[in-house]
Amino acid sequence: MLSAVDCAVMLVDAAKGLEPQTLKLFRVCRHHGLPVITVINKWDRPGRDPLELFDEIEEQIGLRPTPLTWPVGIAGDFRGVLDRETGDFVEFTRTAGGTTRAPERHVPAAQAAIDQGDEWATAVDEHELLAADGANHDQELFLGGITTPVVFASAKLNFGVAQLLATLLELAPAPGARPDVEGTPRPLNDDFSALIFKVQSGMDQAHRDRLAYARVCSGVFERGMVVTHAATGKPFTTKYAQAVFGRERVSVDTAYPGDVIGLVNAQALTVGDTIHTGDRVEFPAMERFAPEFFSVMRAKDAGRYKQFRRGVEQLEEEGVVQVLRSDLRGDQAPVLAAVGIMQFEVVEQRMKSEFSCPVTLERLEYNLARRTSAEDAPIINAASRVEVLQRGDGVYLALFPDRWRADSVARNNPDALLAELPAGGM
Repeated sequence: MLSAVDCAVMLVDAAKGLEPQTLKLFRVCRHHGLPVITVINKWDRPGRDPLELFDEIEEQIGLRPTPLTWPVGIAGDFRGVLDRETGDFVEFTRTAGGTTRAPERHVPAAQAAIDQGDEWATAVDEHELLAADGANHDQELFLGGITTPVVFASAKLNFGVAQLLATLLELAPAPGARPDVEGTPRPLNDDFSALIFKVQSGMDQAHRDRLAYARVCSGVFERGMVVTHAATGKPFTTKYAQAVFGRERVSVDTAYPGDVIGLVNAQALTVGDTIHTGDRVEFPAMERFAPEFFSVMRAKDAGRYKQFRRGVEQLEEEGVVQVLRSDLRGDQAPVLAAVGIMQFEVVEQRMKSEFSCPVTLERLEYNLARRTSAEDAPIINAASRVEVLQRGDGVYLALFPDRWRADSVARNNPDALLAELPAGGM
């Protein structure tokens, strides 16, 4: 999905800091040259010192944090934020369970000093130290991938969410010319083109529809226009186009570069496809993350194999997980490869609710994947504690329990292909 955006939001847990999956996603952002806005989340819970978190961000990902707001109250005692541009105190009021937008009251600095006492004085002192150190927002440095604006929030309680949305509107860059597979930027005013970055089914249980999300890259989209599917050269009619927000849908008649449209019942479209009018254009395929978690999936009821197979195929097409297969395991026990274990939870829930096929997932010992070839697969597969499987796109992946085992097999088979997967994708 990061291949379809112009700006990214990096969510940092106030207690955990930067997590492995966050670092992996950031590498993709850097690869695409995406500017990043940072949210320090869960400030309503006990956590680390904000300056300590800033040091971690700068050391591990090389972006200098430039906070737009500064918390009043330590983590776990979130009273509001100091708006570093106006100097006002933005006071938050809790709502029941955070189900509605938290009311905000803008309080002048003089009154905040009276109301908040030492907590306000501390926030002001830290704000002034940041200003003296040059940690103020600079739009050019932000767009150049040198700094990252920061806001503090509690998404669960709806604290700071409105400020984040306002920040996106103000700071996120406008859509630009997107390079095609040959590296040639596609002008925004060229013929219509769009990139399919997500496919999802089962959003409307009554109709079992399939929705392909497309980011408009150039030209103007008009509902009902006939476009060309770049992968097949076949025409595709866009009669049913929608804008989707949660479960709300509205028909879209016109869309422009940067807009996202949902094409209903787009059975022929898959993630990474390009659609266009005029001369043929194709955008680069979407990256896949290097997986680190692997599980064997089986249907609890062997009699529901048709539902099982349909569910596996659908989730694979959507990119929910990577599906790996081998003759030894067979189609009834594919291996699911994921970046995070939460993906497995999504698979379990959707297989049960959408495909009426409860499944079991058995975690495997593997934690590392290397790309190999069809010719070298039998050689690598013969090694102990190693397994070679084939992904849906034809790529062969050798799975290892750790880096030591992968290096050992590589030393013993110097002529065999065992390529590391790129940090951001493969």
